[in-house]
Amino acid sequence: MPAAFAGIYPPIATPFDQNEDIDFGALRHNVAKWGQTGLAGLVVLGSNGEFPLVDDDERDQVISTVVECARPGLKVIVGTGRESTRATIRMTKRAAELGADAAIVINPAYYKGALTESVLYEHYKAVAEESPLPLLVYNVPPYTGINLSAGLMARLAKLPNIAGVKDTSANLVQIADTVRLTPPSFATLAGSANFLLPALAVGAQGGILAVANFAPEICLELAAAFAAGRMDDAKALQHRLMPVHAAVTTRFGAGGLKAAMEMRGYKGGFPRRPLPRLAPEQREELEKILAEAGLI
Repeated sequence: MPAAFAGIYPPIATPFDQNEDIDFGALRHNVAKWGQTGLAGLVVLGSNGEFPLVDDDERDQVISTVVECARPGLKVIVGTGRESTRATIRMTKRAAELGADAAIVINPAYYKGALTESVLYEHYKAVAEESPLPLLVYNVPPYTGINLSAGLMARLAKLPNIAGVKDTSANLVQIADTVRLTPPSFATLAGSANFLLPALAVGAQGGILAVANFAPEICLELAAAFAAGRMDDAKALQHRLMPVHAAVTTRFGAGGLKAAMEMRGYKGGFPRRPLPRLAPEQREELEKILAEAGLI
Protein backbone atom coordinates (compact mmCIF):
# COMPACT_ATOMS: atom_id res chain seq x y z
CA MET A 1 0.00 0.00 0.00
CA PRO A 2 1.55 3.34 -1.02
CA ALA A 3 2.05 6.09 1.50
CA ALA A 4 -0.65 8.75 1.76
CA PHE A 5 1.78 11.34 0.40
CA ALA A 6 3.26 9.33 -2.45
CA GLY A 7 3.37 11.06 -5.83
CA ILE A 8 4.83 14.05 -7.64
CA TYR A 9 4.52 17.57 -6.24
CA PRO A 10 5.84 20.97 -7.31
CA PRO A 11 7.18 23.23 -4.57
CA ILE A 12 5.24 26.09 -6.10
CA ALA A 13 6.74 29.46 -6.92
CA THR A 14 5.20 32.53 -5.31
CA PRO A 15 4.62 34.96 -8.22
CA PHE A 16 5.63 38.55 -7.51
CA ASP A 17 4.86 41.43 -9.86
CA GLN A 18 7.22 44.20 -11.01
CA ASN A 19 6.72 45.98 -7.67
CA GLU A 20 7.45 42.79 -5.71
CA ASP A 21 3.84 42.45 -4.56
CA ILE A 22 2.28 38.99 -4.72
CA ASP A 23 0.28 38.55 -7.92
CA PHE A 24 -2.71 36.57 -6.68
CA GLY A 25 -4.27 36.43 -10.14
CA ALA A 26 -1.13 34.71 -11.39
CA LEU A 27 -1.21 32.33 -8.44
CA ARG A 28 -4.83 31.38 -9.20
CA HIS A 29 -3.94 30.80 -12.86
CA ASN A 30 -1.10 28.48 -11.90
CA VAL A 31 -3.12 26.48 -9.38
CA ALA A 32 -5.84 25.93 -11.97
CA LYS A 33 -3.27 24.82 -14.56
CA TRP A 34 -1.54 22.44 -12.14
CA GLY A 35 -4.95 21.06 -11.28
CA GLN A 36 -5.33 19.83 -14.86
CA THR A 37 -2.37 17.48 -14.44
CA GLY A 38 -1.91 14.28 -12.47
CA LEU A 39 0.09 15.96 -9.71
CA ALA A 40 -0.60 14.60 -6.23
CA GLY A 41 -0.58 18.04 -4.66
CA LEU A 42 1.15 21.38 -4.25
CA VAL A 43 3.82 22.36 -1.75
CA VAL A 44 3.24 25.97 -0.74
CA LEU A 45 5.81 28.36 0.75
CA GLY A 46 8.79 26.08 0.45
CA SER A 47 12.23 27.08 -0.79
CA ASN A 48 11.01 27.66 -4.35
CA GLY A 49 8.12 29.65 -2.88
CA GLU A 50 10.69 32.05 -1.37
CA PHE A 51 9.20 31.49 2.08
CA PRO A 52 11.87 33.47 3.99
CA LEU A 53 10.95 36.53 1.90
CA VAL A 54 7.17 36.34 2.45
CA ASP A 55 5.55 38.34 5.27
CA ASP A 56 3.25 36.56 7.73
CA ASP A 57 0.12 38.36 6.50
CA GLU A 58 1.01 37.52 2.91
CA ARG A 59 1.61 33.94 3.96
CA ASP A 60 -1.98 33.59 5.14
CA GLN A 61 -3.25 35.03 1.85
CA VAL A 62 -1.11 32.68 -0.22
CA ILE A 63 -2.30 29.61 1.70
CA SER A 64 -5.95 30.69 1.53
CA THR A 65 -5.72 31.35 -2.20
CA VAL A 66 -4.17 27.97 -2.99
CA VAL A 67 -6.65 26.11 -0.77
CA GLU A 68 -9.55 27.94 -2.39
CA CYS A 69 -8.39 27.27 -5.95
CA ALA A 70 -7.07 23.72 -5.64
CA ARG A 71 -9.23 21.08 -7.27
CA PRO A 72 -10.68 18.35 -5.03
CA GLY A 73 -8.07 15.72 -4.29
CA LEU A 74 -5.09 18.01 -4.89
CA LYS A 75 -3.27 18.04 -1.56
CA VAL A 76 -2.05 21.37 -0.21
CA ILE A 77 1.12 21.01 1.85
CA VAL A 78 2.41 24.16 3.54
CA GLY A 79 5.93 24.97 4.69
CA THR A 80 5.72 25.87 8.38
CA GLY A 81 9.24 25.40 9.73
CA ARG A 82 10.74 28.18 11.83
CA GLU A 83 13.81 28.47 14.02
CA SER A 84 11.91 27.95 17.27
CA THR A 85 9.75 24.97 18.12
CA ARG A 86 7.10 27.34 19.46
CA ALA A 87 6.88 29.35 16.23
CA THR A 88 6.82 26.17 14.13
CA ILE A 89 3.88 24.86 16.13
CA ARG A 90 2.08 28.19 15.79
CA MET A 91 2.65 28.33 12.03
CA THR A 92 1.52 24.72 11.62
CA LYS A 93 -1.69 25.33 13.54
CA ARG A 94 -2.33 28.42 11.42
CA ALA A 95 -1.87 26.42 8.21
CA ALA A 96 -4.45 23.94 9.51
CA GLU A 97 -6.89 26.76 10.26
CA LEU A 98 -6.50 27.97 6.67
CA GLY A 99 -7.35 24.56 5.21
CA ALA A 100 -3.98 22.93 4.49
CA ASP A 101 -3.86 19.14 4.23
CA ALA A 102 -0.36 18.76 5.66
CA ALA A 103 2.72 20.70 6.69
CA ILE A 104 6.32 20.32 5.57
CA VAL A 105 8.81 21.35 8.24
CA ILE A 106 12.38 22.44 7.57
CA ASN A 107 14.67 21.93 10.55
CA PRO A 108 16.02 24.84 12.58
CA ALA A 109 19.63 25.57 11.66
CA TYR A 110 20.91 28.87 13.04
CA TYR A 111 22.35 27.43 16.27
CA LYS A 112 24.00 24.49 14.55
CA GLY A 113 26.33 23.63 17.39
CA ALA A 114 23.40 22.94 19.70
CA LEU A 115 21.25 21.10 17.18
CA THR A 116 22.28 17.52 17.80
CA GLU A 117 20.23 14.67 16.40
CA SER A 118 18.53 14.16 19.76
CA VAL A 119 17.62 17.87 19.95
CA LEU A 120 16.17 17.77 16.43
CA TYR A 121 14.22 14.62 17.29
CA GLU A 122 12.66 16.38 20.28
CA HIS A 123 11.87 19.40 18.11
CA TYR A 124 9.99 17.34 15.54
CA LYS A 125 8.33 15.25 18.24
CA ALA A 126 6.99 18.37 19.95
CA VAL A 127 5.68 19.78 16.67
CA ALA A 128 4.07 16.47 15.72
CA GLU A 129 2.34 16.17 19.08
CA GLU A 130 0.83 19.66 18.77
CA SER A 131 0.06 19.61 15.05
CA PRO A 132 -3.49 19.08 13.75
CA LEU A 133 -1.89 18.13 10.42
CA PRO A 134 0.31 15.27 9.23
CA LEU A 135 3.92 16.41 8.88
CA LEU A 136 6.59 15.87 6.27
CA VAL A 137 10.18 16.47 7.32
CA TYR A 138 12.20 18.69 4.97
CA ASN A 139 15.86 17.68 4.75
CA VAL A 140 17.78 20.30 2.77
CA PRO A 141 21.46 20.27 3.79
CA PRO A 142 22.53 22.75 1.06
CA TYR A 143 20.47 25.46 2.79
CA THR A 144 20.58 24.41 6.44
CA GLY A 145 24.07 22.95 6.68
CA ILE A 146 22.55 20.04 8.64
CA ASN A 147 21.79 16.60 7.27
CA LEU A 148 18.92 14.64 8.82
CA SER A 149 20.06 11.02 8.79
CA ALA A 150 18.16 7.88 7.86
CA GLY A 151 18.47 6.83 11.50
CA LEU A 152 16.67 9.99 12.59
CA MET A 153 13.97 9.37 9.98
CA ALA A 154 13.52 5.85 11.36
CA ARG A 155 12.88 7.30 14.82
CA LEU A 156 10.58 10.04 13.53
CA ALA A 157 8.60 7.58 11.41
CA LYS A 158 7.46 5.88 14.61
CA LEU A 159 5.61 9.05 15.62
CA PRO A 160 2.00 8.78 14.43
CA ASN A 161 1.80 12.26 12.91
CA ILE A 162 4.99 12.21 10.83
CA ALA A 163 4.13 10.97 7.36
CA GLY A 164 7.29 11.31 5.29
CA VAL A 165 10.39 13.23 4.26
CA LYS A 166 11.52 15.36 1.35
CA ASP A 167 15.22 14.51 1.02
CA THR A 168 17.31 16.87 -1.11
CA SER A 169 20.64 15.42 0.00
CA ALA A 170 21.14 13.52 -3.28
CA ASN A 171 22.65 10.78 -1.09
CA LEU A 172 21.17 7.63 -2.58
CA VAL A 173 22.56 5.41 0.17
CA GLN A 174 20.79 7.58 2.73
CA ILE A 175 17.56 7.56 0.71
CA ALA A 176 17.73 3.78 0.36
CA ASP A 177 18.37 3.43 4.09
CA THR A 178 15.44 5.72 4.87
CA VAL A 179 13.17 3.51 2.77
CA ARG A 180 14.60 0.38 4.39
CA LEU A 181 14.22 1.66 7.95
CA THR A 182 10.74 3.15 7.69
CA PRO A 183 7.34 1.53 7.07
CA PRO A 184 5.61 1.67 3.66
CA SER A 185 3.20 4.24 5.07
CA PHE A 186 6.11 6.69 5.41
CA ALA A 187 6.65 8.60 2.14
CA THR A 188 10.29 9.06 1.18
CA LEU A 189 10.27 11.71 -1.55
CA ALA A 190 13.13 12.80 -3.80
CA GLY A 191 13.83 16.47 -3.29
CA SER A 192 15.24 17.14 -6.73
CA ALA A 193 14.52 16.10 -10.31
CA ASN A 194 18.17 15.42 -11.07
CA PHE A 195 18.01 12.19 -9.05
CA LEU A 196 14.32 11.29 -9.35
CA LEU A 197 14.84 8.00 -11.20
CA PRO A 198 17.69 6.77 -8.96
CA ALA A 199 15.60 7.64 -5.91
CA LEU A 200 12.61 5.73 -7.28
CA ALA A 201 14.91 2.80 -8.00
CA VAL A 202 15.90 2.55 -4.32
CA GLY A 203 12.30 2.82 -3.13
CA ALA A 204 11.31 6.49 -3.00
CA GLN A 205 7.59 6.96 -3.56
CA GLY A 206 7.70 10.19 -5.54
CA GLY A 207 9.28 13.60 -5.43
CA ILE A 208 8.88 17.28 -4.62
CA LEU A 209 10.54 18.78 -7.67
CA ALA A 210 11.20 22.37 -8.77
CA VAL A 211 10.93 21.30 -12.42
CA ALA A 212 7.34 20.17 -11.79
CA ASN A 213 6.40 23.85 -11.57
CA PHE A 214 6.59 24.11 -15.37
CA ALA A 215 7.09 20.56 -16.70
CA PRO A 216 4.90 18.38 -14.47
CA GLU A 217 3.99 16.07 -17.33
CA ILE A 218 7.64 15.03 -17.83
CA CYS A 219 8.07 14.26 -14.12
CA LEU A 220 4.81 12.31 -14.07
CA GLU A 221 5.73 10.44 -17.25
CA LEU A 222 9.08 9.44 -15.75
CA ALA A 223 7.42 8.11 -12.59
CA ALA A 224 4.84 6.23 -14.67
CA ALA A 225 7.50 4.72 -16.92
CA PHE A 226 9.43 3.51 -13.88
CA ALA A 227 6.30 2.02 -12.30
CA ALA A 228 5.50 0.19 -15.55
CA GLY A 229 9.02 -1.21 -15.85
CA ARG A 230 9.83 0.82 -18.97
CA MET A 231 13.35 1.60 -17.82
CA ASP A 232 14.69 2.80 -21.16
CA ASP A 233 11.92 5.38 -21.33
CA ALA A 234 12.48 6.35 -17.71
CA LYS A 235 16.22 6.80 -18.28
CA ALA A 236 15.64 8.93 -21.36
CA LEU A 237 13.26 11.17 -19.43
CA GLN A 238 15.71 11.43 -16.52
CA HIS A 239 18.47 12.52 -18.89
CA ARG A 240 16.10 15.02 -20.49
CA LEU A 241 15.31 16.59 -17.12
CA MET A 242 18.85 16.97 -15.81
CA PRO A 243 20.06 20.05 -17.73
CA VAL A 244 16.67 21.68 -17.22
CA HIS A 245 16.83 21.07 -13.48
CA ALA A 246 20.35 22.49 -13.27
CA ALA A 247 19.30 25.61 -15.16
CA VAL A 248 16.40 26.51 -12.86
CA THR A 249 18.14 25.68 -9.59
CA THR A 250 21.88 26.08 -9.10
CA ARG A 251 22.55 27.96 -12.34
CA PHE A 252 19.84 30.61 -12.64
CA GLY A 253 17.96 30.18 -9.36
CA ALA A 254 14.51 31.58 -8.66
CA GLY A 255 14.71 33.96 -11.60
CA GLY A 256 15.35 31.04 -13.92
CA LEU A 257 12.54 28.95 -12.47
CA LYS A 258 10.06 31.78 -12.87
CA ALA A 259 11.20 32.55 -16.41
CA ALA A 260 10.84 28.87 -17.35
CA MET A 261 7.29 28.94 -15.99
CA GLU A 262 6.49 31.91 -18.23
CA MET A 263 7.93 30.09 -21.24
CA ARG A 264 5.64 27.14 -20.51
CA GLY A 265 2.35 29.01 -20.07
CA TYR A 266 2.48 29.51 -16.32
CA LYS A 267 2.80 32.87 -14.59
CA GLY A 268 6.07 32.90 -12.69
CA GLY A 269 6.45 36.62 -12.19
CA PHE A 270 9.67 37.89 -10.63
CA PRO A 271 11.76 36.98 -7.58
CA ARG A 272 11.62 39.22 -4.53
CA ARG A 273 14.83 41.01 -3.59
CA PRO A 274 17.51 40.29 -2.65
CA LEU A 275 17.11 37.42 -5.16
CA PRO A 276 18.15 38.65 -8.62
CA ARG A 277 16.05 38.74 -11.75
CA LEU A 278 17.18 36.91 -14.85
CA ALA A 279 19.46 38.93 -17.15
CA PRO A 280 18.58 39.02 -20.88
CA GLU A 281 21.54 36.85 -21.84
CA GLN A 282 20.58 34.33 -19.16
CA ARG A 283 17.04 34.24 -20.51
CA GLU A 284 18.37 33.43 -23.98
CA GLU A 285 20.47 30.60 -22.57
CA LEU A 286 17.50 29.26 -20.62
CA GLU A 287 15.32 29.32 -23.74
CA LYS A 288 17.98 27.30 -25.54
CA ILE A 289 18.10 24.71 -22.75
CA LEU A 290 14.31 24.31 -22.70
CA ALA A 291 14.20 24.07 -26.49
CA GLU A 292 16.87 21.36 -26.51
CA ALA A 293 14.77 19.45 -23.97
CA GLY A 294 11.70 19.75 -26.22
CA LEU A 295 9.83 21.89 -23.71
CA ILE A 296 9.34 24.94 -25.94
